[in-house]
Amino acid sequence: MARFSHIAGDVALDLINTVEWRLSDEDREEDLNDFGDVMAWCLESALIHNEEAKALQVPPGEAATEHAKVLALREALYGALFTDDADAGQVITDELHQALTAATYTPAADGWRWHDRTLTPATPRHRIARSIMALLARSDLDRLHQCEDAHCGWVFLDTSRAHNRRWCVTKDCGDRNRSRAYYARQKTGT
Repeated sequence: MARFSHIAGDVALDLINTVEWRLSDEDREEDLNDFGDVMAWCLESALIHNEEAKALQVPPGEAATEHAKVLALREALYGALFTDDADAGQVITDELHQALTAATYTPAADGWRWHDRTLTPATPRHRIARSIMALLARSDLDRLHQCEDAHCGWVFLDTSRAHNRRWCVTKDCGDRNRSRAYYARQKTGT
């Protein structure tokens, strides 16, 4: 059973969605509370494999540092895509530089792939950075959308046929907002 949501249509956007109720000061919830959560998210997202997770021994101090860097990278991505944060581009550039320096681009059976030279505490962050690079190179970013719920803030690529998806999850934010609108109409008698 999945512990995290994977509804965005891209792994880097799913990272942004590890903040629940992003747009609400009162209800905002962090899903990545420590480096263990980062590793669990990377495992679910297929950025880290089980064998790598077992082999990766991260001292507590480094784990806290890596956790903070992953959160900063996530917020920079959100800032770059949704808030025009002027500093976000530099954070992403610096992280990409580190991630590319730590890896080599080699041929594989299904094309070319990045391979980390060594497994380090920074490997999850580097793989996240490279997933951000892949996201930013997509040709369909014009379909990038944020849930229209006033408090949600989750993001997704709208791949619906009519390109009119409004909610992150129809059975959650969509139903809640339609119910609110219905009861508001009933209350006003329209």
